[in-house]
Amino acid sequence: MKVRGMDLKQLAALDDDQLLAAVRDRGQVPEHIAVIMDGNGRWASRRFLPRAAGHRAGRHAVRRSLRACRKLGVRCLTLYTFSQENFNRPAAEVKALWHFLQEALLAEVEELDQQGVRLLASGALDQLPQKAQQALDATIERLDGNRELTLNLALAYGGRQEILQAALALARRLQTGELTEEQADEEEFRRGLYSPELPDPDLVIRTSGEARLSNFLLWQSAYSELLITPVLWPDFSERDLMLAVADFQSRERRFGALPDREPVTPVAKAADLLDPARWKRILKVDR
Repeated sequence: MKVRGMDLKQLAALDDDQLLAAVRDRGQVPEHIAVIMDGNGRWASRRFLPRAAGHRAGRHAVRRSLRACRKLGVRCLTLYTFSQENFNRPAAEVKALWHFLQEALLAEVEELDQQGVRLLASGALDQLPQKAQQALDATIERLDGNRELTLNLALAYGGRQEILQAALALARRLQTGELTEEQADEEEFRRGLYSPELPDPDLVIRTSGEARLSNFLLWQSAYSELLITPVLWPDFSERDLMLAVADFQSRERRFGALPDREPVTPVAKAADLLDPARWKRILKVDR
């Protein structure tokens, strides 16, 4: 089966095994995928269930996404698990979310270890309740030696807060003389981010159809490909992630440059570019 020439509609018609093989064959699998896991509450309300049921159902989508990433060879998966803005939710829901985090870490640690998953966390982790911090620290330590896939949980996370923290850290280094202004480049700024060792995400997926970043990885996502899917997070499947990667593979990442295949018309003189009369004639405008 020839898959390199297939468009997304043709790929979507394949069964799961064929789709996996096709995405692998096409190459250019993203190294790092980040996901804004949205839609738990709507999933629950459509079933006349409490919001907590949606959060619990979302745990299965995390498992499915991890499996798909391992099958495809994705090296890092970042999940927007709890934002700074989530602290503004009702106290009972916030408390339940932290309890659920502890419960999930305890229940999943064995399987994560067997799959070779390393766990990291990004965010203002000192804001976590003590028991949640302890459970997180213990799980990170337990999985520290694994290298198959890195699962990064964005917890108590805010993109603006992260950038502010990094800016303050860089300012302190300049003030103490550790760095000169000439040395203060983007790489030095990156050192002040929550998880500077992780590569920038190649692909950012948002579920539930909302089309915004919601203060997520604002620095790191400067050149990420964005994909919005209407699928609610608890329904997000391995197939959905594979199709998202197939969509990513169909795009041309230029990072502001021209594509290699696009011909560039030579200009006889640089001054021609700055001649307003010439451009008026070419564009057929009066001014």
